[in-house]
Amino acid sequence: MTKNRHEELGLSDQDALNMYRVMLQARMIDERMWLLNRAGKIPFVISCQGQEAAQVGAAMALDNTKDYALPYYRDMGVVLQFGMTAKDLMLSGFAKAEDPNSGGRQMPGHFGQRKNRIVTGSSPVTTQVPHAVGIALGAKMKKEEVVAFTTFGEGSSNQGDFHEGINFASVHDLPCIFMCENNKYAISVPLDKQLNIEKVSDRAVGYGIYGESVDGNDPLAVYKVIKEARERALRGEGPSLIETVSYRLTPHSSDDDDSTYRSREEVAEAKKIDAIHTFGAYLRDLDILTDEKDEEIRQALRLEIDEATDYAENAAYPDPDTMMQYVYEEE
Repeated sequence: MTKNRHEELGLSDQDALNMYRVMLQARMIDERMWLLNRAGKIPFVISCQGQEAAQVGAAMALDNTKDYALPYYRDMGVVLQFGMTAKDLMLSGFAKAEDPNSGGRQMPGHFGQRKNRIVTGSSPVTTQVPHAVGIALGAKMKKEEVVAFTTFGEGSSNQGDFHEGINFASVHDLPCIFMCENNKYAISVPLDKQLNIEKVSDRAVGYGIYGESVDGNDPLAVYKVIKEARERALRGEGPSLIETVSYRLTPHSSDDDDSTYRSREEVAEAKKIDAIHTFGAYLRDLDILTDEKDEEIRQALRLEIDEATDYAENAAYPDPDTMMQYVYEEE
């Protein structure tokens, strides 16, 4: 008999079902965006497929009404859990004026929404890390019970922003969680050509902070370690470096041909442990998810995504006269 792991973590059956639903929502929005891209309707997709479990498991472990999220470009699961909608994401994909991320000025994946404390990302990778550290410093100075949560790929853990940010957070014991979503590839560069250590989390030792690696295909395992990291941060014990290990199921982006650097067999093998299926199987074993319930969830999501797609496709593009807004300071 399958062990009820979510109950041990203080999660109800409905919580576990909601976790699955948001993971599935991210997957289905992503799949729709690929179809729209191939149909020539949206220009670019950078995918979350294969990483939804880590993203949603982590985001659910945070206080979605108080904490700040500084996501990287694949983090559709994070931003959905923090309050973004399918319509928000489709408006971004179509680059329409109502896009809450940037008003149609940025590529998809540059998430930002003030009301949900999702802090705008930049195109250079890893710049969100020092921004998160700054927010954590502000929270500590103001004595607020707030944690800054930031994510990045394993390739980004080689960038200067990562090391400078994590060092500053360590020295000042800041309430910051650094989560590396290790998906095995930095665009076309495999893991063994990026790092000469076994785990990204091993780098925590050099900064005197807590580090742990966890199965990124297990949303409950990720929930547990992020919840514990948040509790440590609020106790004044400083930052944590958490590594979630999964696999990027799609090409790097809609402009990438991944067949030039990895085999179809490798990708097919990774799909066997796709968290959408494995976590769904866990819920089925506990009679929380049935075929009927699964189809009900999927049908509701299809309707939501259809409506979001239609709305975004028919929405207005930004007025060219607004091009210079938010670029320079205005009186």
